[in-house]
Amino acid sequence: MPPRLSHSALVLFAALMAGCAGADAPLTPQERTDLTATPVVEGLAHPWSLAFLSDSEWLISERGGTLRRVVQGELRDKPVTGVPAVVAKGQGGLFDVLPHPDFQNNRLVYLSYAKACGDGGATTAVGRGVYHDGELVDFENLFVAESACTDTAKHFGGRMVIDDDGYLFLTIGDRGQRERAQDNSEHGGSVLRLHDDGRVPGDNPLVGDANARPEIWSWGHRNPQGLALHPDTGEPWLNEHGPRGGDEINRVEAGVNYGWPVITYGKEYYGPTIGEEKKEGYAQPLHYWVPSIAPSGLAFVTSERYPDWRGDVLSGALKLTHLNRVRFNGTEAVAELRYLNKRGERIRDVRQGPDGHLYLLTDSPDGALLRLNPPLDG
Repeated sequence: MPPRLSHSALVLFAALMAGCAGADAPLTPQERTDLTATPVVEGLAHPWSLAFLSDSEWLISERGGTLRRVVQGELRDKPVTGVPAVVAKGQGGLFDVLPHPDFQNNRLVYLSYAKACGDGGATTAVGRGVYHDGELVDFENLFVAESACTDTAKHFGGRMVIDDDGYLFLTIGDRGQRERAQDNSEHGGSVLRLHDDGRVPGDNPLVGDANARPEIWSWGHRNPQGLALHPDTGEPWLNEHGPRGGDEINRVEAGVNYGWPVITYGKEYYGPTIGEEKKEGYAQPLHYWVPSIAPSGLAFVTSERYPDWRGDVLSGALKLTHLNRVRFNGTEAVAELRYLNKRGERIRDVRQGPDGHLYLLTDSPDGALLRLNPPLDG
């Protein structure tokens, strides 16, 4: 029997293989079976997002429109009150839950969700309220993407993050109508940047363009489903769904066009190519997946509990049902590893908790919150 490769050997092997295949080739993923996860909470209905209010109280959004409390590791029966009405249709519903960085003082909690609009349509919205002991009060919408109102019930985006300068980033999908992603006169297929109270920052890249929406920070996105801040640069990174292949990890930069559907490594579901793989003026992804894994949730590992994982990017996989880990050297992806495949569970969200453990949400009618047990050998 050949000797088992160490983690460092796997990383080196993957990097060498990527170099042999050419810089533009996708990495060859390494399947791993030596990782386990422990259920913390079970009986969740399509959980979507996890937020840590403190060491002892966490919130979990369920796509159907409920916000659940986990207190001292136990799921409370009564949902949080004061949550806005959502359109729980298709891919729509209650999405991200995000405490303000100064939550301990201002008690503000942000929610993104599918909001009713037009004649039976829905669009992505974000609002906030004041949270105390299971109650969300004075909830108000800060932004509603009225220009992305449609009855398609697809590709809402809905991930949020607040950066170190206090700016709120929100992802909006192309709503299943790909041409929206290249049309800056509306919000579909873009990442928005707002002040934490919903105002438009004066230095956004399209401010002053009468034909563009001033909230837009970047565009050319299909359906971003994971968003996190890089631990060193503070920049937002995202993952997004391609069609049949062509899922991506991107560093989100001001005024950059990420190409969908002009460039993509994906194909139509019925076979033909969609666009070119490269074209001048459109950003290449930092990493892409062919075939599609359907990434959702994004986290950078900084915890000492996983010392050999520090700096790596984790994504859940909905289609290929695993935890995905990509190692970067700067902005160059050098290795990809896949875990928990045999569980066969759609992983919707990935978060690092205040205790340093990594936590996962599984997306099903009987979903669960899992704690990832640190690997024994990296």
